[in-house]
Amino acid sequence: MTTEFSPDAVFTSRQTEQDELLAEIYTKLLKLGYVKGNFLTHVVEREQKFPTGLDTKSLGSDLPNIAIPHTEGQFVNTQLIVPVALENPVVFHNMTKPEEALEVRFLFMLLDTKPDGQAKLLAEVMNFLARTPEKKLQILFNLHETSSIYEFLQQNF
Repeated sequence: MTTEFSPDAVFTSRQTEQDELLAEIYTKLLKLGYVKGNFLTHVVEREQKFPTGLDTKSLGSDLPNIAIPHTEGQFVNTQLIVPVALENPVVFHNMTKPEEALEVRFLFMLLDTKPDGQAKLLAEVMNFLARTPEKKLQILFNLHETSSIYEFLQQNF
């Protein structure tokens, strides 16, 4: 496994609005030292210009949509994929059709210090989604215990 997950950087959230959700995750990541103080502004701006919502219908009819928010490497301190299970749907816009709003139930937030790092991490997430059977993805996207999410990803990513 080339990508890192950290047991202290797996979250669940009850937020219902994208801004509040991103702010909540940012606050936790900042306390852990994984991101810099200007991270939130840049991740929100980037999400507005280049949405990261992903329609998962092509992966399976019963899978929730996901989002993969990230920003440039100068605003982060480490390489990490941060999984976030959402208890309520949060609207993100579709990365391939930005005008389309998607209700998202799971995030993979990408942190990478290298200029091209997000592309590599994004490819790893997409490969994981493409090669993992729908039933296994359903298990992941229905987990709400951070330790269970971490264990699943350690075993399957």
